[in-house]
Order: sequence, then C-alpha cells, then structure tokens
Amino acid sequence: MYPAELVQPMREDLASAGFEELYTAAAVENAINKPGTTLVVVNSVCGCAAANARPAAKLSLHNAKRPDHTVTVFAGVDVEAVKAARDLMVPFPPSSPSIALFKDGELVHMIERHHIEGRPAEMIAENLTGAYNEFC
Repeated sequence: MYPAELVQPMREDLASAGFEELYTAAAVENAINKPGTTLVVVNSVCGCAAANARPAAKLSLHNAKRPDHTVTVFAGVDVEAVKAARDLMVPFPPSSPSIALFKDGELVHMIERHHIEGRPAEMIAENLTGAYNEFC
C-alpha cells in the first residue's frame, strides 16, 4: 500500500538496531514460537511510530534483561505478516504501531497505539523494561 522507497528508512530504523524484519505469516509464527521471549513491533508510517514507538523499542533494549528475539512487521506493507502477528495478539484489537512481548509463544505484554500516542519514548521504554524484568 505504501511505496517501498517511503517505508525503507522506517524499516531501517529498527533493522539497524537488530530487529529482524518478517514478511510472511510463516516467518511470524516461527519467530513467535521460538523458545524464550520475542518482542514484536508492528511498525507504521505514522508520527507516533517515528517519535515514540521505534525510539522506545530501541531504548528498551539497553536494559539488563531483554528479549531473546526482536522482530518487526510493517503495517500497510507486510499485509500477510501483520495479519499473522495481530492474530496472535488477540484479544487486543489491531493497532499500529503496537508492541507485544511473547514468551514461549504466549502473549505476555501488550502496548497498543493508544498507549503510545502522546507518551514520550522514555515512558514507553520504561513500560517495556518492566515487562522484560518480569518475563525475560
């Protein structure tokens, strides 16, 4: 839905921090079902992804405890992968951006768009590190 050249810098923002980009439903299922913890960022072109979600996800990884795996899918682009990720985030409604933490394939922590909008990246990162300290 979005031109590749438009989203490429937004993809690279997380990829350069070590997030694996997932493009298919099978890749999402494989990543989330790996043993241990997996952080999934549903990336987006919106301003709150740029100012809040992506910086928070990257900042949160400076914690002593952190997820074993970090992955990302891109809303409006990676349709199959995003649908698969969102299906595993039920009962939470689809939102972009969003950030989920899975442990051994089970959703254990969720940050929806309404928790991201208007909140500084540092506050979101603190929320994530609390989840890492509990589940990782």
